Amino acid sequence: MEDDENDNRPQGERIAKVLARAGVGSRRAVERMIEARMIKIGDQVIESPATLITSVEGITVDGQKVDEPEPAKLWIYHKPTGRLTTYFDPEGRPTIFEALPANMPRVISVGRLDLNTEGLLLLTNDGGLARWLELPSTGWVRTYRVRVNGRFHHKRLEEISKGVTIEGVNYRKVEIELDERKEGVNQWLTIKIREGKNREVRKLLEYVGMTVTRLLRTSYGPFELKNLQRGSIEEVAKSELLINCKEFFKDQNVKIPEIQVQEKPKTKGKGWAKSKSKKNAKPKRKKQQRKKIEK
Repeated sequence: MEDDENDNRPQGERIAKVLARAGVGSRRAVERMIEARMIKIGDQVIESPATLITSVEGITVDGQKVDEPEPAKLWIYHKPTGRLTTYFDPEGRPTIFEALPANMPRVISVGRLDLNTEGLLLLTNDGGLARWLELPSTGWVRTYRVRVNGRFHHKRLEEISKGVTIEGVNYRKVEIELDERKEGVNQWLTIKIREGKNREVRKLLEYVGMTVTRLLRTSYGPFELKNLQRGSIEEVAKSELLINCKEFFKDQNVKIPEIQVQEKPKTKGKGWAKSKSKKNAKPKRKKQQRKKIEK
């Protein structure tokens, strides 16, 4: 008689994991959809996120057919102000997903930017990748350009740079650089964080007595906004995605290109908020480096 020990092994994967990979939403979002009885296999309502499946055939979410998962992809979107990072807003306000090209697959956002924050927002068709990109354990830095109004309290700036507790919430240390150039009563600065808690940049600067008048995210880990126009979207090259996210793909039998990401040469380019130099302008004295508050 043949050994039947393999017959007792679980068949398939948890439905929440498979649907997340198919871009339906994060695993938690899928679990909420299951609780809301939105997911069916044929006519049968799925009751548990632990249900095992081998394919998405016959599965619908709120009446919409789910397609087989495609290879993980990542896009950089330049979010404008005035749009919410959500699929649906009960108040009828515009969302980022309504503004995406018609040929885009169903995607989910990596974290969120609030209504009045603009700049780089990562979108992906793979819920597992989205979750991995959000984890603090990746250690990726989020960089923001911020315009603020008010008078700086340098002791408090030093305090938040080393980590601070505000209203019971612990915030890790951040890096802050002040620009010499000012625009009237406004001051520009660059702030780098690693966690991205809800409204973290705004809360930290409010703590030091500043009012944020403009907030733009320019990078998320190795992915940069560069010159992408407001409201535009650009897919990340497959090789760049695999190299930068190799820790995520290593357990999925995906071959990683055998090339290294080279560091960009340092240049003396002007700051993001500074104007371009005029032609034939007289040489100016070398400016002092921007004040930097150490971690």
